[in-house]
Amino acid sequence: MTFRIGAHELSAPVVLAPMAGVTNAPFRELCRRFAPGLVYVNEMVMATPVVHGNAKTDRMIRFGPDEHPRSLQLYGSDPDIMGRAVHTLCDAGRVDHIDINFGCPAAKVTRQGGGAAVPARPELLRAIVRAAVRSARPYDVPVTTKFRMGLFDEWLMHVRTGQICAEEGAAAIALHARTVQQHYSGEARWEAIAELKAAVGSIPVLGNGDIWEARDAVRMIDATGCDGVVIGRGCLGRPWLFGDLIEVFAGRPAPPSRTLGEVCAVMAEHARLLAAHMGEDHAMRDFRKHAGWYMSGYPVGPEVRRRFALNSSLAELDDIIAMVDPAATIVEGGERIKRGHTNGPIKVAVPAGWLDVGARAALDSDLTVPDDSDVMALSGG
Repeated sequence: MTFRIGAHELSAPVVLAPMAGVTNAPFRELCRRFAPGLVYVNEMVMATPVVHGNAKTDRMIRFGPDEHPRSLQLYGSDPDIMGRAVHTLCDAGRVDHIDINFGCPAAKVTRQGGGAAVPARPELLRAIVRAAVRSARPYDVPVTTKFRMGLFDEWLMHVRTGQICAEEGAAAIALHARTVQQHYSGEARWEAIAELKAAVGSIPVLGNGDIWEARDAVRMIDATGCDGVVIGRGCLGRPWLFGDLIEVFAGRPAPPSRTLGEVCAVMAEHARLLAAHMGEDHAMRDFRKHAGWYMSGYPVGPEVRRRFALNSSLAELDDIIAMVDPAATIVEGGERIKRGHTNGPIKVAVPAGWLDVGARAALDSDLTVPDDSDVMALSGG
């Protein structure tokens, strides 16, 4: 199967979800080694510092010399700022694809009416997408969007959100099939992906949620009719998942589960790429979470896990790896152990008055811009 986002033809209908503190340049490079030709989205950046200039944000907007397409997710709730940020990035030739985050469930964001709460205000949503698409169009840079089903079961918005994005020229849309209230708990509701695909017609729809093994992606497409998949937590500690996906979409069986020795070889290379990217001290502190994900499902024992969690150098990492049995295999069901966020359900925070009788109708035409100036690093939702 092939898939396009704008003029970019992918080797399979697969996109890496942006994840804060994870999908930086070293992780994307590692994923590309297993599966070139897919879309690997950079960590989310805020639109405001793109417009006004910020050294940290500028460092985040860096791609490898062989990285194509250069995909970046933007977050912002101000149509003017979003349009200016997209223009800045495109005019400087820094991106080939922009994704807009309408799925962030963080309470400090939704409490202001931003993030995953924006789709509750369809005219604001429309204005943001329109501004981004208009700014990107002269440069032939496709704009896509990612969002959730809604705030909670009594306030679902995915169909209307998808329709608005399609009307305003989005090149594709992606649905994380959970509500904000669910957060990352429970099961993704793939039937919502099917409902969205049926409602929006020809625009490509990507499904996101509970793809832990390559065969899950095929099941999702078969069950929902969606055009492709977005991979989030399923690739944590398993960057080879993208190679597995290439195989199954080509009609071949997925490779067998990796031995612990194979896992450790990839893990060590990931750590070295990260150290070259940010310096060894910072990298090894950051890598501790990755080490835990790599070891998920493998019988390494509590002492080895403890040492991985406290590791502070590449040399020490090599010493710990030398302690494990390279022939060990993953436990039954280990591939499906959930990694990353699992918390939820949560209490949904929205601006005062939003839940009052009649408030939802008033929100339909509300163009008040949420104050999200203090938002920095957040998950892509």
